[in-house]
Amino acid sequence: MRFNRMLLSTTLVVVALVVQVSVLARLQLPGAVPDLLLLVVLGLAFVYGHMAGAFIGFGAGLLADLAPPADHAAGRYALVLCVIGYLAGLVRPDNGQLRSATGPMVVVVAAAVGSTLLYASVGALVGDTAARHVGLGSLLFTAAVYDLLLAPFTVPVIMALARRAENDPLAESQNSGGGDVTSGWRPSGTGLRIGNQRGGLRGKAARTRAARAGRIKGVKRL
Repeated sequence: MRFNRMLLSTTLVVVALVVQVSVLARLQLPGAVPDLLLLVVLGLAFVYGHMAGAFIGFGAGLLADLAPPADHAAGRYALVLCVIGYLAGLVRPDNGQLRSATGPMVVVVAAAVGSTLLYASVGALVGDTAARHVGLGSLLFTAAVYDLLLAPFTVPVIMALARRAENDPLAESQNSGGGDVTSGWRPSGTGLRIGNQRGGLRGKAARTRAARAGRIKGVKRL
């Protein structure tokens, strides 16, 4: 990944984790906890694609696994967010820009339900039956509702920040090794070059006509 992607992704993930642990987890809402970390992974995957989404999801999940007061095996949530980030990147909008809120909201609900089911399934494999005692149906419903209510205030902002970092001309000049941003900047550069070429052709044609007119006048005078 590019340096600006890594810097922005790391910053957003750390901030989301701090807010989730210190604020959202202490609200004592019924059922699940609003998953701000999941929304950050979704927003970045919508812009960067499935491979970057998988890497960001794995890193974000691993930080959540290691951050206190985590009480589960390390790597469990990393696996969940890795899968969710990969799948979200596969259905990202064209050019990383939202044309309608319907599609992303459906993805948010599916990700909230899918991440809860996958987390509970991995927990069942390692002997963690906490989801059974809380009630899996209640967890699924509350996770979908909380994330759906939080998504309009987070996902568009995260996507806007990611697109702005991708279209940074300074970063592009320093990292001219291709990628989505390069293709985004090429049309403008090509247009300017074509415009200059057209201007040069017009000037050359005008000079040619003037030279011809001068020759014709010289012939008439002779």
